[in-house]
Amino acid sequence: MSDEKLVISTDGSQEEALRIATALIEAQLAACVNIVGPIESIYRWQGKVESAQEFLLLIKTTASRAAAVTARIRELHSYDLPEAIEVSIDGGSADYLSWIAESVR
Repeated sequence: MSDEKLVISTDGSQEEALRIATALIEAQLAACVNIVGPIESIYRWQGKVESAQEFLLLIKTTASRAAAVTARIRELHSYDLPEAIEVSIDGGSADYLSWIAESVR
């Protein structure tokens, strides 16, 4: 098991996704952020089923910085309840995982 994490989030616009991704990289909270989309999200919000076009952020970071990533997403995000889900990375390319650890401070 490695120390690296994948934090998943969504944004309502490509501009906001780019702004958050850039802020995370500049602050060295993440080594890489992939922005995927647009995607269609179906969810329940305040008792109603909703649908929205969103952009998916795949944020590569470390376990020690994942909480700071989540906090920064909350600070910068326009949603009342922004998504921030941590997923443990159980394996992968050792060189790539080392690069993540070296890129995050």
